Amino acid sequence: MKKFLSMLLAVAMLLTVCAFSVAETTGFDGEIKVWVADAAVEFTKAQIDAFKAANAEYANMTVTVEPMGEGDAATAMITDVESGADIYGFAQDQLSRLVAAGALEEVAPDNVPLVTAENDAGSVAAATLGDVMYAYPLTSDNGYFLYYDKSVVTDPNTLETIIADCEKAGKGFYMEINSGWYQTAFFFGAGCTLTYDVNNEGSLVACHCDYASENGVKALKAMISVAKSPAFSNASSASNATNIGAIVDGAWDAKTVQEKLGDNYAATKLPTVAGYQMGGFGGFKLLGVKPQTDDAKLAACDALAYYLASGDVQAARYDALQWGPSNLEAQKLDAIQTNAALSALAAQLSHCVGQGQYPNDYWSLATALADSVIAGEYDNYTDEQLLEVLQTFQDTAISYAAN
Repeated sequence: MKKFLSMLLAVAMLLTVCAFSVAETTGFDGEIKVWVADAAVEFTKAQIDAFKAANAEYANMTVTVEPMGEGDAATAMITDVESGADIYGFAQDQLSRLVAAGALEEVAPDNVPLVTAENDAGSVAAATLGDVMYAYPLTSDNGYFLYYDKSVVTDPNTLETIIADCEKAGKGFYMEINSGWYQTAFFFGAGCTLTYDVNNEGSLVACHCDYASENGVKALKAMISVAKSPAFSNASSASNATNIGAIVDGAWDAKTVQEKLGDNYAATKLPTVAGYQMGGFGGFKLLGVKPQTDDAKLAACDALAYYLASGDVQAARYDALQWGPSNLEAQKLDAIQTNAALSALAAQLSHCVGQGQYPNDYWSLATALADSVIAGEYDNYTDEQLLEVLQTFQDTAISYAAN
């Protein structure tokens, strides 16, 4: 009898294990909310329909797609994680805030090596905090480069020539040097560093900055020289530019610049200045998954996020929205290789660093530095005085990591 009962218990345990395994493979038929940029809503709905059609285990789940810009998603999520989207797009510079707020689940372990192999290194680094991957790369198109009027600019390879040509033609050279984003083109290109270390919880733990250096002085003097030109305008929006000879801007403004320049439209990487290649930040759009209490829902979210960030969907997203892919295979497509703006960006990104996590105070600090440049406060400063300015900047930037 004892042997018989033992057999019954063993069978019952086996049935329980089998039932659990079956449950794990039955998919999910509940509700999922997705946030994407307004322009991507209809595209995303169509891709979700295709995903459900190809994956029977998810055919009955309900997916709601709502408009939410990548720049606003992080703030909305942090304000109320519980009511936020299950899957959402966001700009990579918001990663640490989202992790600290508990608004991001780690990428499913099985997906990590796939995502790493399929996407460019910059986007993978942007999706990673510490040694943990928290998001799926969507694009490698959030950077800046040079648009110019071919009838005005005789040589787009040096900033000195570009500005001289713009002055001669009575045209404008536009660059928003009092933005901490664009400003790094001068400092990073000159060989300077300004980065923050962030732990797995999203907190700043250290700052590495060497602006107070010979290279920093070289960069600051280049900024001063540019700001002195009568052709210079401290701006980066093509839609607000009225007399473009050249403008430092991003792929998002390609259509506007083309309309303004017509047959004279051209784009290339940033030029050299003071003998060095200008650098800067590279930026990326990412797709995140919110932590879930239901394992089946989490698995569904991961599967859907991985699909929406896949190479085929990135290629389709380029066709529909002109978003530049991070997927290595999608980047090889002829349509992308022949896109002037994306080709210029790709060339520039090889001279850039991925934008990591920066405190809000950094952006204000950078604005103040260039505001003083634009106002002419440093025009007659010696190198030693400029070094003092940069030492104060550097000490202040480092202090943000100590708070």
